[in-house]
Amino acid sequence: MSGAGRGRPTVALVGVHGYGRLHLERLLARQHRGEIDLVAVADPVPADAALEGARQFPALDDLLAVHGPEVVVVSTPLHTHADLAGQALRAGAHVLVEKPATADLPSFEELLALSERTSRWCQVGFQSLGSAAVEHVRERVAGGRIGTVTGYSAVGCWVRTRAYYDRAPWAGRRRLQGRVVADGVLTNPLAHAVATVLAVAGARRLQDVVEVETDLFHVNDIEADDTSTARIVLGDGLDVLVAVTLAAAEQGEPFVTVTGTAGSIRLFYTLDTVVEETPGRPPRVTRHERVDLFDDLLDAVRTGARPRSALREAGGFARVQDAVVNSPAPRAVPAEFLRRHDLPGGDVRWELPGIEEAVQRAVTRRRTFSELDLDWARAAR
Repeated sequence: MSGAGRGRPTVALVGVHGYGRLHLERLLARQHRGEIDLVAVADPVPADAALEGARQFPALDDLLAVHGPEVVVVSTPLHTHADLAGQALRAGAHVLVEKPATADLPSFEELLALSERTSRWCQVGFQSLGSAAVEHVRERVAGGRIGTVTGYSAVGCWVRTRAYYDRAPWAGRRRLQGRVVADGVLTNPLAHAVATVLAVAGARRLQDVVEVETDLFHVNDIEADDTSTARIVLGDGLDVLVAVTLAAAEQGEPFVTVTGTAGSIRLFYTLDTVVEETPGRPPRVTRHERVDLFDDLLDAVRTGARPRSALREAGGFARVQDAVVNSPAPRAVPAEFLRRHDLPGGDVRWELPGIEEAVQRAVTRRRTFSELDLDWARAAR
């Protein structure tokens, strides 16, 4: 794909609040080091930080009417990602768009076609895919270290409170004003678990995922799912079992596992740590470096090499997302199975006691929550 000019790459940021604030801080730091030229930001709400000469615009349209940045970073509400990334691509920019890149499969296919038609990279913000740990796991598996692979799994037990869902009108929604949002646990908070296990399995493109079965529940009073399992059948006949929740007793480290006939390999993807276990040997623990996806995109723009999280490689995730979007509405877990925690400032957290054990049973037995015949799953409506 086409590269940037020979000077410092010009960059614009869309969205300067929420996670966008972190992008802004990192871009300003790069500017101080002389690595980039942050020319402008776009957000309807003014930034509360010094922009070091970068101009502020209320919308990307306004920004692009004045500037032609070589790279645009999009960090906005997830149901706006596809439109904004598309605008930037059509303006000739390469794009780093936060995950998920789109909210539904048709939008994904349209954005992918646009990226290829314009010969511009679109990098998706699955930060875990910048880790060398992913390729390390794949190399160990390919080398036969755990025998023949029998399956893949991903686990995530996180905590979210009422304030998390009150922070924005789109939070916890499946749709908003006729638009797909898909802000469920599988497709947003723990989307990295899905994307990472698919990357480890070598199932990153649309054609690599053959079938997806979802089993969706919600503990919080939301429209989307927050406690779910999914069975993903791959083109090679193997499957992936994902079990995730936002109603755990406490925040835990998510991980993906490759299980084989002679052992297993577990990747703690937020820590870039791999634990390899084979019978009769002590666990082999390795830690790996991670490349920032923005830096990786700049390198791709400069050299033409494919970025580590290019849009086409998000196709497997898009297939899973499509299944979630088109599944029946998540079932509500009855209050009798829940534990309420009142937090400072009037916030509330709902816990599903025993969910950690259920998550582990799901991936160990390769069963969905409903197939495990759990009391709360049977009673959910």
